[in-house]
Amino acid sequence: QVQLVESGGGLVQAGGSLRLSCAISSIAFRLFDMAWYRQAPGNQRELVAVIFRTGTTNYTDSVKGRFAISRDNAKSTVNLQMSNLKPEDTGVYYCNTRGAALAWGQGTQVTVSS
Repeated sequence: QVQLVESGGGLVQAGGSLRLSCAISSIAFRLFDMAWYRQAPGNQRELVAVIFRTGTTNYTDSVKGRFAISRDNAKSTVNLQMSNLKPEDTGVYYCNTRGAALAWGQGTQVTVSS
């Protein structure tokens, strides 16, 4: 059974940085386009960043220039480096395939204080 395990969240002041990691088991990781999503309180889950199998990346406009997604195919991990964090980045962050094809993990909480 595929498992997604997110880690690295925490409480940080505005302007700070965090690095999130996601470990994925039991899939041919290198064949999948991977993504990070987030869900703020009261909001729907939204797509934040995508990294394709080729290494190409895409970001939602609100995080461009501040977030960087990367992947390590040998370790089956996908990371999200977040810099210059803003209070509106607060939420639970999840990883999944680009089409959200896998069962969701528990996510990791990111809280940015002003």
